[in-house]
Amino acid sequence: MFDSLFKKPGVLVQGITGSHGTFHTAAMLAAGTNIVAGVTPGKGGQTVHDVPVYNTVAAAMNAQKIAISAVFVPAPFAKAALIEAIEAGVKLIVCITEHIPVHDMLAVLAAAKEKGSVILGPNCPGLLVPGVIKLGIIPATVGLMGETAIVSRSGTLTYEAAASLSAAGIGQRYIIGIGGDRLHGLSFVDCLTAFQADLHVARIVMIGEIGGQAEQQAAAYIKAHVTKPVYAYVVGHSAPPSTQLGHAGAIMGGESESAAAKTAALEAVGATTAQSLPALIAKLSKAS
Repeated sequence: MFDSLFKKPGVLVQGITGSHGTFHTAAMLAAGTNIVAGVTPGKGGQTVHDVPVYNTVAAAMNAQKIAISAVFVPAPFAKAALIEAIEAGVKLIVCITEHIPVHDMLAVLAAAKEKGSVILGPNCPGLLVPGVIKLGIIPATVGLMGETAIVSRSGTLTYEAAASLSAAGIGQRYIIGIGGDRLHGLSFVDCLTAFQADLHVARIVMIGEIGGQAEQQAAAYIKAHVTKPVYAYVVGHSAPPSTQLGHAGAIMGGESESAAAKTAALEAVGATTAQSLPALIAKLSKAS
């Protein structure tokens, strides 16, 4: 799934002229990302960090070779921007935007399924392949090239896990934040599938949260398909029922959605678990 990331794909930034888009475009360019176009309606003809800006995704696609879009469009306009990218044929869309209404994402995900586009996010930090490509807001400085793949629902802990591994001299092949909303694109299972297939991935770090059943679904997939070592930490071991951790996906609706239940499910399929991220990194470091 992620093979094309290593081939310098052309990247489009939607919302490039906004403050967030402009700031993170500079950071992505500095990390080596091949940004070839930006889109902001009404701002066509401008440039941002020497990147040409177009009024529409279709116009950008006609002028440049684009495979990926990074979306920094504010929530009220994100649905239209995402569907525009899908209809224009963008293959991978990384949506950083948070607070997108659920009914908007229902329409977006349906359109993506119909057209064959892959959505990462929304409400996510994106992905980083250290030394290769940065799509989103994960600081390139936390990464170190290597053979560990990280997938996380928590944005902040995505950074912390990568930085902790790098400090221990353990490099990463992929650092992926899938986002914490109830409705999102790429899942744990999607990423586990790609990690298992990638011969350059030696081990997997998975960071979950309370709420929903994504971790149990991942555990079932690990049992059936994953042969590589999995190290897992689920945030929220002290959270009482109905606790919310910052975003809509992390609401514990019952005991089956608790950190303890998710951890037990992952342990049952052979994953190495811990009740804190430092403890998990320590176990991984000892085994490496």
